[in-house]
Amino acid sequence: MIDHDGPTPLYVQVAAAIEARIKAGDLQPDRPIPSENQLVQQYGIAKGTARKVIQLLRDRGLVVTVVGRGTYVVSPADGRAPAD
Repeated sequence: MIDHDGPTPLYVQVAAAIEARIKAGDLQPDRPIPSENQLVQQYGIAKGTARKVIQLLRDRGLVVTVVGRGTYVVSPADGRAPAD
């Protein structure tokens, strides 16, 4: 649950929610995560906040962005981008 009035920044909360979905297997390796626009709609956040969510997930090594294709969950075995 995202607390829009809580002390933790929204992007950290949403990134934690996406990370939990990855670890639970709801978001599979080599499959896309929700787009920025989908994050905006699903979590009621601004587009800039959605960008920060994706950047934080990239910084944590959980996702990789492929220009023109989207942002994908990395394979835990090797951390590579999805195959073409």
